[in-house]
Amino acid sequence: MSLLKRIESPADLKKLSRDQFPELCQEVRELIIEVVSHVGGHLASNLGVVELTVALQYLLNTPDDKIVWDTGNQAYTHKLLTGRREQFHTLRQFGGISGFCKREE
Repeated sequence: MSLLKRIESPADLKKLSRDQFPELCQEVRELIIEVVSHVGGHLASNLGVVELTVALQYLLNTPDDKIVWDTGNQAYTHKLLTGRREQFHTLRQFGGISGFCKREE
């Protein structure tokens, strides 16, 4: 089973060893590329923050600790690690998840 499929929350991420992070980051990148190539979206800004997002989710106590992105279009990895992986294919589509940060999600 892929590492990404095991993660529904930051608590699940904390169960991984740090040695598994490169593989997880690669899986995140592959999914972002796959989805964005089909539905559009912000590719470079999201690929650039994969490791940063994994590290922040691992080190911080989210959602109690808050993460503020300088632009909301860097949040795809955050969405994938916080229970929205199954809906990620609906990115930027009517009725789907937002391409930006959205509190209602």
